[in-house]
Amino acid sequence: MATTATAAVLNGVHEDFALEEITLDDPRPDEVLVRVVAAGVCGTDLGVQAGHIPFPLPGGLGHEGAGIVEAEGSQVTSVKPGDQVLLTFTSCGTCRNCRAGHPAYCVDFLHRNLLGGERADGSATIRRGTEDLHGHFFAQSSFSTHVLADERGLAKVGPDADLSLLAPLGCGIQTGSGAVLNVLRPEPGSTLAIFGAGAVGLAAVMAAALSPSVRIIVTDLVDSRLELARELGATDVFNSKDVDVPAALAELTGGVGVTHALDCTGNAGVVGAAIRALAPMGQRGLTRAPAAGTTVEVDINFVLNGRTITGITEGDSNPQLFLPALV
Repeated sequence: MATTATAAVLNGVHEDFALEEITLDDPRPDEVLVRVVAAGVCGTDLGVQAGHIPFPLPGGLGHEGAGIVEAEGSQVTSVKPGDQVLLTFTSCGTCRNCRAGHPAYCVDFLHRNLLGGERADGSATIRRGTEDLHGHFFAQSSFSTHVLADERGLAKVGPDADLSLLAPLGCGIQTGSGAVLNVLRPEPGSTLAIFGAGAVGLAAVMAAALSPSVRIIVTDLVDSRLELARELGATDVFNSKDVDVPAALAELTGGVGVTHALDCTGNAGVVGAAIRALAPMGQRGLTRAPAAGTTVEVDINFVLNGRTITGITEGDSNPQLFLPALV
C-alpha cells in the first residue's frame, strides 16, 4: 500500500521549492519507510537549485534527514518500527572500497546518491499523480514528510536523541569532522588551517579542537562566523577581506607553512592559495565541489616536496559507526 506524503519539489533550476503531494512505494526488501522529523539544508541541495549539480528535475531533494522508522523491508535487520534514525548517503556494499570500510568512495557513489535521481536499478521511489519524479537523492530525498531510504543509508540513534539538533550530522557535520578525524588526522604539534567557516568548516574546527593540533587557523569573509569559530576552538581567525591570508599564515608559521589545510569553500582561488600555504609534507583536503570543470594550477615541483592534495567525500565516514560516535 503506497504512502502519501508532502514534499518540497524542485521543478526546475532557479525555481522555488513547491510543497506538493507525492506517493511513495512500499519498502523493498532492503528499504525503510521513515517519517521525517527534521532535515538540514546543505549547500549540495542549493547547488542543484542553482544548476551547479546536474541532478535531473523535477525531483525531490534533501539529504540530511532524521526521523522515525514506520516500516521496513523483509531483509532489513538493523532497525525496526519506532526506532529513531539519521539518514545519510548510501553505497553498494560490494565494491572494493565499500568492503575496505570506505563506503563514501563507493565506485557507484555518484549515481546512487547525487546524479541518478532513481534507485540503482533505474526505478523511481516517488510519484506525483501518475508521473514518476526524480528522487532517491542520497537515497532519501528528505525534504518530505516521509521517505524511502536504503538500509545502508541509516544510522540508528537513541530514543531520547533530539532529531532536530542531529539531522545535519548526515552530511555537513559528518564531512567536516570526518575530514579532520578520519583523513587529515593531525598529530601533536600540527598547524591546521581551515578555509571557510560554514557548517562544514565549523564542524572541522570542533573536531580539530579534539585533536593534538596546537594551532587551528580559520579564514572566512563573515566576522560572525569567525567569532563562532573562535568560541568553538580556533586559536587564530582572519577575515580574508582584510588580511593577506598567505602572508598571515607565513608569519604564524615562521615562513614554513601549515602542516594541514582544509578547504570548505570550493572556490578555486582559495583552493590554490591553500595549497601554496602547505609546509613540506603538508596535507591538503578538499571537501566542497565547485562547478564541473573547475581547475587549479599546481606547481609540480612544489608538490614533490612531500605535499599531498586529497579529495574528501562525506568525511570518509562509515556512517553506522561514525554518526553514533558524533552523537
